[in-house]
Amino acid sequence: MIIDFHTHAFEDSLAAKAIPFLEQEGNIQAFTDGRASGLLASMDRAGIDRAVVCPIATKPSHFDGIRRWAREVRAAQPRLEMLLSIHPDDPDALAHADETAAEGFKGLKLHPYYQRFTIDDERMFPLYERIAARGLLAVFHTGFDMAYPLDRIADPVRVRRVIDTFPKLKFVATHLGGWRDWENSRKHLIGQPVYIETSYCLHEMPAAEARAMILAHPADRILFGTDSPWSDQAGELARWRALGLPGDLLAAALGGNAARLLQ
Repeated sequence: MIIDFHTHAFEDSLAAKAIPFLEQEGNIQAFTDGRASGLLASMDRAGIDRAVVCPIATKPSHFDGIRRWAREVRAAQPRLEMLLSIHPDDPDALAHADETAAEGFKGLKLHPYYQRFTIDDERMFPLYERIAARGLLAVFHTGFDMAYPLDRIADPVRVRRVIDTFPKLKFVATHLGGWRDWENSRKHLIGQPVYIETSYCLHEMPAAEARAMILAHPADRILFGTDSPWSDQAGELARWRALGLPGDLLAAALGGNAARLLQ
């Protein structure tokens, strides 16, 4: 089974507006229409069995709308594993973490740039503690972001502080631990007890560099992801297979590790 651990989709009513806006903001082109149906069609073309959908609450008020939509998608499309998202300024953030777990959602997506927080700011610590206590996944954007100035609000050094402070937190660091900050990811995260997801990296760095980072990390903590619709799922899967990794590691990274986390 192949599981894409990092994808995005929007409600049908929002996708037609959100995709052009984000394309312009990031100077990037989408590979799907941004709908759940478009994601599933892309998965079928690529031979991907399941995908984790990572919404982002850009306002405190967005939690309920994301949850309502996630419930609908989960009921209609069991191949899509829906995460929820809590904005750091949400006055009910801790209660919403409790509700996320109680409703059977596996975790939350947090994005320091879009949600305007620094990843190791201590104001976030009560939320991290509650996420860890509830056994939820915490999928973080890490590194820089193409749509924003190069502020170090989600860099590997800050990530390391969080995972050291909260060793029980199921922290998933996307983009090989720090998009376009891979030297620091090698220094501070590779080899550490943190889940590393690989989306939107392999086309931006030498294959030998990506391979070396993957081989140096615990094999049970590597996750395949694409960041669809911002990359082509079939292309990302082909890049992974071209790395020449050992078969057992490849099987774990492309699906086995994710399946265990999503149980």
